[in-house]
Amino acid sequence: MKSIRVDNLTKMFDHLVAVDHISFEVEQEEVFGFLGVNGAGKPSTVMMLATALNPSSGTATVCGYDIVRERDKVR
Repeated sequence: MKSIRVDNLTKMFDHLVAVDHISFEVEQEEVFGFLGVNGAGKPSTVMMLATALNPSSGTATVCGYDIVRERDKVR
């Protein structure tokens, strides 16, 4: 089972693209590192996965729960 599934996740702040159509999957019990240069959108991605920010487009699930439609279950 996938713990995290991200498909074309995007976050825009006005005209700034903070997260640009990223896709990845994390298997259950897998150790996953999230690396990138400054300004790559790491905190924005984590905040979307934690339901603190809504994505501009794309989808993501955490433990099978949609980060937009099932926010309480993700938390």
